[in-house]
Amino acid sequence: MTDAPAEQDRQTAWTLPDDLEAVRSALIGWYEDDHRSFPWRETDDAYEILVSEVMSQQTQLDRVVEAWEAFTERWPTTADLASADRSAVVGFWTSHSLGYNNRAKYLHEAAQQVEADYNGEFPETPGELEELMGVGPYTANAVSSFAFNAGDAVVDTNVKRVAYRAFGIPDDDDAFESAANQLMPAGRSRVWNNAIMELGGVACGKNPRCDEAGCPWREWCHAYQTGDFTAPDVPTQPSFEGSRRQFRGRIVRLLGEHEEMDLDTLGHRIRVDYTPDGEHGRDWLRDLLSDLASEGLLEVEEGEDETIARLRK
Repeated sequence: MTDAPAEQDRQTAWTLPDDLEAVRSALIGWYEDDHRSFPWRETDDAYEILVSEVMSQQTQLDRVVEAWEAFTERWPTTADLASADRSAVVGFWTSHSLGYNNRAKYLHEAAQQVEADYNGEFPETPGELEELMGVGPYTANAVSSFAFNAGDAVVDTNVKRVAYRAFGIPDDDDAFESAANQLMPAGRSRVWNNAIMELGGVACGKNPRCDEAGCPWREWCHAYQTGDFTAPDVPTQPSFEGSRRQFRGRIVRLLGEHEEMDLDTLGHRIRVDYTPDGEHGRDWLRDLLSDLASEGLLEVEEGEDETIARLRK
């Protein structure tokens, strides 16, 4: 945590270096000389970039690579994805442990929008991209930047950490947004956003590696000069083990392997302590199934004698 007086000082007075061109050139040169290689950095295909952005949400990039390659090989275009069974897309998502399954559903629906509403051609601006299902401001701006070089500055946790440490930007979303857009050179969102996120991921992580990574901003960096490497608090991901998210994933995975399952069979398969009338019994399971059904991921058929669940086609 930062102390209140220091943070108040930041709020009232922050400035970027006078020689912004030197700051920009240093970062871009550092990135272009050497950076981590990810396949989506080697393409300007909006579909492939959208897939990478959706997969990368709360998933480590090294784990995303294999899933991204398999996904884009199986469904190489929006037309291929749009015509796929939703259950197959959700099943892929679950089998690769990519987290919240509704992201797979939204990605599928976004592909259908591109085909139906845009004649298979992606919109290019952040505002237009936000019209796609499940695409929020951050993802829209990232796709616009990396596919079309037409975005604003991307502001993620890495960028906030860099701006806070290097230039004393206060822990305030409006200030981060303003500083990031002032820093970015006009018309260069593709290389700039890649570069500044790389800086936060490689050199300016929670444990900074300034000299080891050859940080290009050391001569301007407030933290490097003072030794104060505090940074804004980063929200922690809730524990996955034992969470609703874990059991939702198990349900989707099982229903992807079996055409349909009755309530108690499903319950016993997803947790060892399932008892029909217990704390983690039919009512608990019906609540999870209701959530998944409301998101369009599965269908629940209530009969007189049994309840059947199946993935929505």
